[in-house]
Amino acid sequence: MPPSKIIIDTDPGQDDAVAILLALASPKELEVLGITAVAGNVPLALTERNARIVCELAGRSDMRVFAGCDRPLRHSLVTAEHVHGKTGLDGPDLPEPTMPLAPGHAVDFIIDTLRTEPAGTVTLCPLGPLTNIATAFEKAPDIASRVQEIVLMGGAYFEVGNITPAAEFNIYVDPEAAEIVIKSGCKITIMPLDVTHKALVTKPRNDAFRALGTPVGIAVAEMTDFFERFDKEKYDTAGAPLHDPCVTAYLLKPELFNGRHVNVEVETTSTLTRGMTVADWWSVTDRPPNAMFMGDLDADGFFTLLTDRLAQL
Repeated sequence: MPPSKIIIDTDPGQDDAVAILLALASPKELEVLGITAVAGNVPLALTERNARIVCELAGRSDMRVFAGCDRPLRHSLVTAEHVHGKTGLDGPDLPEPTMPLAPGHAVDFIIDTLRTEPAGTVTLCPLGPLTNIATAFEKAPDIASRVQEIVLMGGAYFEVGNITPAAEFNIYVDPEAAEIVIKSGCKITIMPLDVTHKALVTKPRNDAFRALGTPVGIAVAEMTDFFERFDKEKYDTAGAPLHDPCVTAYLLKPELFNGRHVNVEVETTSTLTRGMTVADWWSVTDRPPNAMFMGDLDADGFFTLLTDRLAQL
């Protein structure tokens, strides 16, 4: 069976970096057609830099990395240096990238790829704000019907918010873009905080990354060493959640996850709940289901998969 074709849309971020590494470590299952950077955790100049750093760390300087949108559709950019550090990849001492950016805009790459590849063969994997994807759908409405699936990290319901009391960061940064994507008619799977908060990097799990003894294993351990300080203090947990690798892990082993096909709407106007993902978990409305909203994870299986694959790099 040929590998599944994917585009990773990302705003690295340490957990984004791990998600990219997991994909690049799995060439038998996943063919990464390109990586598109978007402003989010840090501004675009850093996210496209960080994506190239991660590719070089994985030994994939041939991977095409495209710079995309540098601001949300309607509002000013909100970033998260308080979590990820001033570079977005604080922690390990990684060299500046030498591979160039691919020519052209990320949005045009998404459009061209979906129009060129056979319909229903490309999965979009957004790990950050959905600005690039929404802009592509607005610019080329015909491509939405050609997407195989969108598997995204974002949103929350029972876990409420991590950037405001009601909103998860990726959706909060550009809720208008999230609304466009969720209403696109595409098959959508969402990895909200409800599931990603169960992917906790405890000390034994991080020790397993470090024990790989490779540049990748050590870098991943050092990334987690850095950004876990924020989550451990905030949530009083034994470690930090690896949010974005849940997207890649789902593509590799969907049986690790459990959720419900429900209706999900995005709040775009309220000053109190802007960016909230309202999931009709209990089917109390007549709104039709439009997304698979994940709620549970086999954490041990997730970390076994992640550690085994990172060992391949």
